[in-house]
Amino acid sequence: MQLKTDLYIDGAWVKGDGTLPVTDPSTGNVIAEVQTAGEAQCDAAVTAAHNAFKTWSKTAPRVRAEILRKAFEIMIAEADHLAKIVSMENGKVFTDAKGEITYAAEFFRWFAEEAVRTPGDYRHAPSGDKRILVTHQPIGVSLLITPWNFPAAMATRKIGPALAAGCTVILKPASETPLTALAIVEILERAGVPKGVVNFILPSKTGPMISKMLHDPRVRNLSFTGSTEVGRTLLKESADCVLRTSMELGGNAPFVVLDDANIDDAVAGAMIAKMRNGGAACTAANRFIVAKSVAEEFTTKFAKAMGALKLAPGLEEGAQLGASVSVKERNKIADLVSAAVKAGGKLLLGGATPDGAGAFYPATVVTVTKDNPILDNEV
Repeated sequence: MQLKTDLYIDGAWVKGDGTLPVTDPSTGNVIAEVQTAGEAQCDAAVTAAHNAFKTWSKTAPRVRAEILRKAFEIMIAEADHLAKIVSMENGKVFTDAKGEITYAAEFFRWFAEEAVRTPGDYRHAPSGDKRILVTHQPIGVSLLITPWNFPAAMATRKIGPALAAGCTVILKPASETPLTALAIVEILERAGVPKGVVNFILPSKTGPMISKMLHDPRVRNLSFTGSTEVGRTLLKESADCVLRTSMELGGNAPFVVLDDANIDDAVAGAMIAKMRNGGAACTAANRFIVAKSVAEEFTTKFAKAMGALKLAPGLEEGAQLGASVSVKERNKIADLVSAAVKAGGKLLLGGATPDGAGAFYPATVVTVTKDNPILDNEV
């Protein structure tokens, strides 16, 4: 499988100051070495995006739309190839990966249509003898930071509206899943994105280099999807320059089962709500609050359904639950479960880290009281 591994800056694929190994979490094997960006490359990306903004912001909306539409068409045509990349570096099962690619491509199609629909407002002034015309303008260079759980969809969801509006972008993906982002950037290149409009970096020193970029007056917008902890830090950094930000941070969604619920339907719904994308979604059900009168029936049936999931490498036929994105993330889950049990939780299913290679963790069900610390954590 051909994979892009260089940085993409000012319309060229370039080397950086080193490399970062990308691991298949199902096997622990290194599948690629991706170039990392030093200060020089990060600054070059900002310069390229800043210079390109002067012409891209004045490019006809229909031209911008056609590029996004072409990118959508390429993604759909190459969905299987892209899904394999997602599964290899993220660990999710192929069916989930394929679904993500289809979902991700739709953002390009949607914003291709929205590019030509930039609205404005026409209002009467308070004085009564004047008129006010409100128009929308692209803000400028946008730094886009994406997570590992949806490496394709989070990239297209940020790139699509930015390009449609006339902004230029610098994409910084999660270090665990850069190959998917690189594949999408390469598709945009093939779709005709002018040089400098889309740039890809993977900083070798993430914190200091992102901080420097946020304090660069040429960067005008930050879009971040990730943990609440990191989001707080980025908001503080952005406040120094009064930078416009868009934050999508952690979630801890409840799934509530009342005493008059149809339990079979509730279990079916719970499986979708929790196990979509292997449970790695900020909108996934994280806590199950069940009425006492139906708690035993629900937990028994839910544990049975969870236990029937096939835990296997994402590209294996019939796999229903893949590996975690890394051993580090798998161990975080294991530690949370262990802490929950120590605090009085009752383990109904799973809870034991499998032997062998790969960042696997079995489907696990723990019943807890409302004061158990696991309820305060995103799992």
